Amino acid sequence: MSSPVTELGAKKKHTPYVPESMEMKEFTLRAILLGLFMTVVLGAANAYLGLRAGITIAATYPAAVIAMAAMRAWKGSLLEENIARTAGSIGESVAAGAIFTIPAFLLSKAWPSFRPGEAYWKSTALIMVGSILGVLFISLVRRGMVEDPELPFPESLAASEIHKAGQRGAQAAKYLFWNIGLGGIVYILGKFGLFAADADFHVGVGSLGRSQVRLGTAGSTQVVATGGTTVFAAPSVSPAYLGVGYIIGVRLASIQFAGSVLAWGLMVPLLIFFLGPQLRAYIPADTPDNWANMADAVWRYIVRPIAVGGMLVGAAYTLFRMRASLTAGLGKALADLRQTADQQAKLARTERYMSSKTVFGLIALMFVLMCAIYVRISGLFWPAILAAVVMILVGFFFATVSGNLVGFIGSSNNPISGLTLSTLLIAALLMVALGVSGGSGVAAVLGVAAVVCVSSAVAGELLQDFKVGYILGGTPQKIQAAELIAVVVASLVMYFPLMLLHEGSIKAGGVGFGGAELPAPQAGLMATLAMGIVGHEMAWPLVVVGILFGIAMIMMQVKSPMLVAVGMYLPFGTTFAIFVGGVFRSIGDWVAERRGFNSAQKARVENAGVLVASGLIAGEALLGLVWAGLQFVPSWGAPNHPPQIFSNPSYLVGGMIVLAGLAALMIFVPGSAAGDPDEPAPPTAIM
Repeated sequence: MSSPVTELGAKKKHTPYVPESMEMKEFTLRAILLGLFMTVVLGAANAYLGLRAGITIAATYPAAVIAMAAMRAWKGSLLEENIARTAGSIGESVAAGAIFTIPAFLLSKAWPSFRPGEAYWKSTALIMVGSILGVLFISLVRRGMVEDPELPFPESLAASEIHKAGQRGAQAAKYLFWNIGLGGIVYILGKFGLFAADADFHVGVGSLGRSQVRLGTAGSTQVVATGGTTVFAAPSVSPAYLGVGYIIGVRLASIQFAGSVLAWGLMVPLLIFFLGPQLRAYIPADTPDNWANMADAVWRYIVRPIAVGGMLVGAAYTLFRMRASLTAGLGKALADLRQTADQQAKLARTERYMSSKTVFGLIALMFVLMCAIYVRISGLFWPAILAAVVMILVGFFFATVSGNLVGFIGSSNNPISGLTLSTLLIAALLMVALGVSGGSGVAAVLGVAAVVCVSSAVAGELLQDFKVGYILGGTPQKIQAAELIAVVVASLVMYFPLMLLHEGSIKAGGVGFGGAELPAPQAGLMATLAMGIVGHEMAWPLVVVGILFGIAMIMMQVKSPMLVAVGMYLPFGTTFAIFVGGVFRSIGDWVAERRGFNSAQKARVENAGVLVASGLIAGEALLGLVWAGLQFVPSWGAPNHPPQIFSNPSYLVGGMIVLAGLAALMIFVPGSAAGDPDEPAPPTAIM
């Protein structure tokens, strides 16, 4: 006998916005070209942001707004807008998977350099295979998950409502485009020396030569000489960092900033205080600049491994809390695989997916290619084949998990780095069990992690796009085709922004990946773990301290131990600026409340604010790539820096004025979008 739920479900058939019987332009050349343009631009911007701040921002909403504006100008259809947004948003996921893992090959010294001749084909092959597998894996489980009433798909609903809103989305584009220009101008003026974007303040921790700690009662001879100088950074005047803080809000920004406060307000000063007399022997003179370098070394080589332990616990805890979702996702995947060909035949336009035979055939082809890539990268045969098998099994599992999590919390909150860490640990322990060590083992482990990371990120984003298409009435088969084209293009070009940023940083006097300009926290963590487990180079006592610290945070019911640990890993000025951006968001909300806005007006203000912040992020990211490229011009690279407006630009005057201007922009400009209180509420921009 049928259950009430079944009977109810049979009566309530889903009706898409565009009826399945209606013929409408969808998979067109202009939609694909617009999507490919957006996927390259938004992917490169997120690569820049992720390497600098350890965070990527979901591209679904900006891509929807840009597609809306362009297609309205070209008199395009709603389904063309959907295809353009689908292809345009996937670049962010490809970028996230790439920046979380590809720099780790260089940081672990598995690759000797990141020059095109050494790294292009390897990076591109790993990213492309991972991206295509992400599309294929989620294609096997899409139907049950997209139609599951238990999965709310918050970002998919928002994106579909934005497309439906039509004219409002096109008008909102001005907030994005104007602030792309403004963010780029502010960034480049800082680089030209109109103002100082960063400032360090030196603080004495005791007095070297006079301070001491007595380890005993009064008169005891057990005296430890102490004292030194530490450093605190002011918030970076960065449109991108401020925009990130605005989008994630003050609550999450505070949690991350708390990690930096622990690192630079507790651990570094404490270590400098006790190690000062010993550290003095390693610096040429007792000057503030040299002490600043030593404080940075203490943070980089002592505090950061502790943060690695905290991130490990944070990742494990995140997966543990989502154990019910993981089990449900795997169950749905297995159930969907048991569907027969007859059940999939005679489907309406809105239910046409790529055939299972094609999907499985392409997965088999990707497996063969992956075996060849792993053998080539690691120089091993059977361990590389086994690594490829592990990648296929774990990759499918985590792609399903990623899709299920996106259904609950959206792609912005999808813990891709946590899933990748779990994969890396499995692969690393497997290599150790096989007796593999050294650079070959590290390369094999990172190869597995890279493919799984990219595939999981792409799978989550594609499932989100499937849901938007399901709501709007798009053809799934055409969405899959658009995604496959987009991930191939994104994979072919993603190496170049990474190379540009890395080599540009070196030519400007930095160290590239892992330096102050490009901390790449997730990739640094992957490299540390791979070397520690396979290469036996991990500072285990420090990592164990971090693990215990992570457990303590869980016991104290800290909201996100992972975010705290990431805050410890990132530079203080970066997290401080992100926190300030979150404060700007809170002040803007308070102003809206004081002005008596109703819920519809507040939703419009929120949408405009997210677009302003997204524009600032994209503007700095794009000009940051241009600036990195200019470092290859001999007259621009170190030590021959380009002409400066001021030889000694000021942070306290110039930097603070710019920061105040950005504050006014982010607080008051969104309020101008409140509109009339009688207007209906628009869809809320969920990032």
